[in-house]
Amino acid sequence: MSQQTPPDDVRIEPPDGPDYTPHEPADNDRRRRRPAAGSVDETTGWAHDALLDMARHGLVEQRRARRWKVFFRFVSVALLIWSLTLVTLIFQASERTAPGLSKPTAAVIDITGIIAADQPTEARKIIPRLEKAFEEDNVKGIVLRMNTPGGSPVQSSAIFNAIQRLKKEYPDKPIYAVCEDMCASGGYYIAAAVDEIYANPSSIVGSIGVRMDSFGFVDAMRKLGIERRLLTAGENKALADPFSPADPDDTDYLEGVLEEIHVQFIEAVKAGRGDRLVEDEAIFSGLFYTGQTAREKGLVDGFDSVRTVIRDRIGVEHSIDLTPRSNRLEKLLGVTAAEFGGALTGLSHEPAVPMMLP
Repeated sequence: MSQQTPPDDVRIEPPDGPDYTPHEPADNDRRRRRPAAGSVDETTGWAHDALLDMARHGLVEQRRARRWKVFFRFVSVALLIWSLTLVTLIFQASERTAPGLSKPTAAVIDITGIIAADQPTEARKIIPRLEKAFEEDNVKGIVLRMNTPGGSPVQSSAIFNAIQRLKKEYPDKPIYAVCEDMCASGGYYIAAAVDEIYANPSSIVGSIGVRMDSFGFVDAMRKLGIERRLLTAGENKALADPFSPADPDDTDYLEGVLEEIHVQFIEAVKAGRGDRLVEDEAIFSGLFYTGQTAREKGLVDGFDSVRTVIRDRIGVEHSIDLTPRSNRLEKLLGVTAAEFGGALTGLSHEPAVPMMLP
């Protein structure tokens, strides 16, 4: 820097030496007019090269910074999910070791909603809670709080059999069912296994029967000009297909299947209720009754609530809820993609199956 240059003025001197290679212009640049030898453009070409290098390095750094930003965001989301999972597990652990089992108490298990696989009322969720209630020494009795229209005969039968088994293993521990708004069909199948059933006079009880729902679209397809093309291997593989005309032989076969399941239902109710049932075949016809009429027919033993059963029949003041609950993380993150798609379209691909519903 010379003496004539102000102190705050920065000049970049062109590099000297044999190793310096001037910037080679691109093909497009070659088409431009070359500056005359010794001109200012020629003497400042090195500055142009330096600026280009600085710009290139700046772009590289920006891209690198964006990559790191994306990486750190990904790590942050992963840490958030991990934290939520940890909190969920802690809450679940606190539920499993909930206070109340340290003193005499009653265990309450809700049977609510449709009884079906992949529901809170499915057998693989209810049975472990029943086993826990029977195994705990400080649990002096169990109450099933029934509020269900029924559902799968398979799930209902599995829970019924589990209660019967546990009653034999722990004969001194009573188990009751309290019917609230509704204890019908598959719900009553489960309730029939307990020692005593109580209800409200206005409760809906019974509906001892089996049904299978389907639809027929043959006429609608004909009017719309839709042709049904169905290929099967096995003459009965398309049994109860809603897009084909009803076949009397298929209907007879399906009615036989439903009747077989119905007989199993009736036998379970008779085994559970015994002589308390009155001699009335209408009980097993699928009719449902109010709690008042159900008591007259021997379907329930009396009128009571969960609170009074715990206090007056089990003889304790405290209760603990052992109902299986949905995972909090699942609630937070929402439904799966398949459930979301089904919710959007309203379509169900499940085949018609026997159900115990009113």
